[in-house]
Amino acid sequence: MLLTSVIAVLMSLTPPSAAEARPTEARIEQGPIVGRTADGVRSFKGLPYAAPPVGELRWRPPQPPASWRAPRDASRLGAICVQPPANGDNGVGPLPMSEDCLTLNVWAPERRDEAAPVMVWIHGGGLNNGSGTAALYDGANLARRGVVVVTLNYRLGRLGFFDHPALAAERAPGEAAANYGMMDVVAALRWVRDNAAAFGGDPGRVTIFGESAGGALVTRLMISPEARGLFHQAVVQSGLGRDEGTPLDAPRRDGGPSMRARGQAFAAAHGATTARELRAIPAESFLRPAPNFYGGDLLVRDGTYVTEDVEAAFAAGREAPVPLIIGTNSAEFWWMKPSDLTPYGALDDAMRPEERAAFLAAYGGQGGYDQFVLSDLVFNEPARRLARLHARNGHPTWLYRFDVVSAAMPEPHEGATHASERQYVFDNLTASPWPTAEMDQRQADQMAGYWTTFARAGDPNGGMRQAWPEFGREPDRLLEFTNHGPVAKNVPFAGRLDLIKAYYARVR
Repeated sequence: MLLTSVIAVLMSLTPPSAAEARPTEARIEQGPIVGRTADGVRSFKGLPYAAPPVGELRWRPPQPPASWRAPRDASRLGAICVQPPANGDNGVGPLPMSEDCLTLNVWAPERRDEAAPVMVWIHGGGLNNGSGTAALYDGANLARRGVVVVTLNYRLGRLGFFDHPALAAERAPGEAAANYGMMDVVAALRWVRDNAAAFGGDPGRVTIFGESAGGALVTRLMISPEARGLFHQAVVQSGLGRDEGTPLDAPRRDGGPSMRARGQAFAAAHGATTARELRAIPAESFLRPAPNFYGGDLLVRDGTYVTEDVEAAFAAGREAPVPLIIGTNSAEFWWMKPSDLTPYGALDDAMRPEERAAFLAAYGGQGGYDQFVLSDLVFNEPARRLARLHARNGHPTWLYRFDVVSAAMPEPHEGATHASERQYVFDNLTASPWPTAEMDQRQADQMAGYWTTFARAGDPNGGMRQAWPEFGREPDRLLEFTNHGPVAKNVPFAGRLDLIKAYYARVR
């Protein structure tokens, strides 16, 4: 009776939308919840998967969320995590912003004959920005294809990836440190394991998928002892692969400071020396970006959740033995120069004369390298490398290249720019930053179809779509998404990637 009364109150407070959304109920481990049903999809938003990481819980591993008895309204998104302005990126959800941000959102088919596969999205944003609450990541269109979709927030910047001697001194023996954002993602996966069935999901068929920094977290989940068994398939979209993580308390190989040393510098700038003073720093002080993750600054080798670099773990066969889709976009960082990144930039400083001559012959532009050298260094060759290693280790692997470009895309790109595949994966072209057309919708139908088929069967192939070569059976063949549809082909520009492979083999 109480739940019926609450539903009636919610109906009176929240009028139905044009889609005639109506309340729907579920019971999770923490208590009863009331979400919404519209157009064949049930949604539950703003669900806490961990306690608010505030006060004494700032820079602590995520703690279990509180329980409740009365039905909880799950019709509204939670706050985004504290972060600096995102320069207009459409992967950031609406305000408010708060340290109390460890929530997730669920979309599930209203009708189902059997338990549905679960897809858990890990957003990108350089570990400084982003949220699982953005309209771009609304899971309704994927849920209509028969999957349960979960999106989540995790701590960002220095609130999510940080250490300091004063924090180390108060930690209990064996307590994990520094990698708090990743700990949050693992906590969310544990929540999914324990609660997927409440939404009609199958906790034994969980696919993690993420883009950019989210893709980099997916690769780390694949090598993390703490995440083993919490997912059964993985998708890495533009997720690096050759990057060096930052050690907890030792210098990086490139001479960069440890995470703890970075924390000391930040604390000194704010006059904080004790754990109490650190936790008293106002949240507004974290609105400036932390060091960019492209050099591995915020990707921590903490010794518990992540004990080694991704490429080394894959090379040794220590990654999760799960089916993997991995790929990149055709013009990821076309706007950057080789001098913009470290250690990927400053190529001439590390190159031998014969290497420089070979690179200039392959990438020669006006007076130097063209704009694709960094896309290959940071994304394309590392993705091919991880695909080769995963297939070599006996695990099903599929490689892709995304080259769909809307006619109205305004940038002088010569290909698909970084992050532009997201609206196609989610089939959410209404959230595209530029106008789209019928061609775009055809490609979104294709890409969302491959992704959801993979979640369902552990293989993206099926139906009437173009066959996607499995990397172990057809080495160095991939699926390229184009304006005219998917095409199976050999890895493009393989000679350029071979140069980079040889360069990494020497300098690493």
